[in-house]
Amino acid sequence: MALVIAVALFVAQAINFTLLLQERQRARIEGATGPVVGRIADAIERNAFGDPSRFDRGRVRSVAASPVAPQGEHRNDIEHSLRTALAEAGIKVGRVETEVRALAPDDRRLRFTGKERRERFRRAGGELMIAVERPGRDWLVLSVPWFRGDDMIFWRLIWQTIILYVVVLVPVLVAARQISKPLRTLAGAARGFRPGEPAEPIEGRGPQDVRDVIAAFNALRLRVTAMLDEKDRMLGAIGHDLRTPLAALRVRIESVEDDTDRARMADTIAEMNRTLDDILSLARLGRPSEPPTEVDLAALVEAVVDDFLDLGEEVALEERARLRMRLRPSLMRRALRNLIENALKYAREVEVQLAETPHQVTIAVCDRGPGIPEERLNDVFEAFTRLEHSRNKDTGGIGLGLALARAIVREAGGDIMLANRAGGGLTATITLPR
Repeated sequence: MALVIAVALFVAQAINFTLLLQERQRARIEGATGPVVGRIADAIERNAFGDPSRFDRGRVRSVAASPVAPQGEHRNDIEHSLRTALAEAGIKVGRVETEVRALAPDDRRLRFTGKERRERFRRAGGELMIAVERPGRDWLVLSVPWFRGDDMIFWRLIWQTIILYVVVLVPVLVAARQISKPLRTLAGAARGFRPGEPAEPIEGRGPQDVRDVIAAFNALRLRVTAMLDEKDRMLGAIGHDLRTPLAALRVRIESVEDDTDRARMADTIAEMNRTLDDILSLARLGRPSEPPTEVDLAALVEAVVDDFLDLGEEVALEERARLRMRLRPSLMRRALRNLIENALKYAREVEVQLAETPHQVTIAVCDRGPGIPEERLNDVFEAFTRLEHSRNKDTGGIGLGLALARAIVREAGGDIMLANRAGGGLTATITLPR
């Protein structure tokens, strides 16, 4: 806001400068031409001319040739204005020439002028010599005071601009600070808002509109927290109500005599339990109950790989040195496990790679499965999305594993990317900031 006002003031002052200089220029031309035309007309009518050998005391002199030096400083605008004014007065003239000359305060020519006229020349610092030709006769010559420099007006305008900026911008900057400081506090509180984490309400400061916004944010935060608390209670009730009948079914299938049917029923119930866990985890991810802790990421990845090795799966991992990271270990284990399980569904062997740079850590889960079409690499992260033409449904699952993994990693400040491998297969890469 202050910058906009500063630019607007600058533009306004620039326009003011231009108009003022144009007005000053016009006044100077009129001040120089008006009296001169009258004096020339009066001299012609009376046919009275001064002594050309004496310094001009305001009279018009008659000389045989123009005293204007060809290489001097000429004023074409005044010459044009004089020619026009003389023609309008009915005075026929030939050429009109002008020359601006410097005039020192002790110039000897000032000795022969009256006191008042001498003071005007000294204040001006210069003289404007005007020569008007009467064709076939002579030249009429006279001098008038001429201000040579515009330094004074420029300095006056500069000081005027500085004063204007101080008078206008200082209060604006103070007001902007009073507005922006509580707004920055509000923006920081909004960025750092985490449902479930204790937070003091923001103090209302600044103008009334800003205080109203802060009060609305405080109320909104309370409403969001209350809604999420209600959602957690509802999810807990749903999880309990669904797990109870699933546990009852698990007991009942024990009475099934056919081993094959009993195994299939047990697998279906286990799959339903896993699906329920994924849905509840995804719904609760915004309010994790586990706080971030300092963990050894290399040991965490090795523990997850060991779990799969204990189950007889072929998962390879190259040992790494200790790698301290601050994260939620249970959730990160869940994300990594989902990626490895997803890879094992479509390949017999999986390789896990852990790498680090000064700014980030990457965990890559690589397989030699059928891969995913390039245009569908991001689609598989959508909940309940499965690509039937590349992952047949005999592999099981309802499309929540990758969605949950990405949500966990993004909550930790990182991301997951999928890329097809050269020679076939897929690489899922977790990137975490150091």
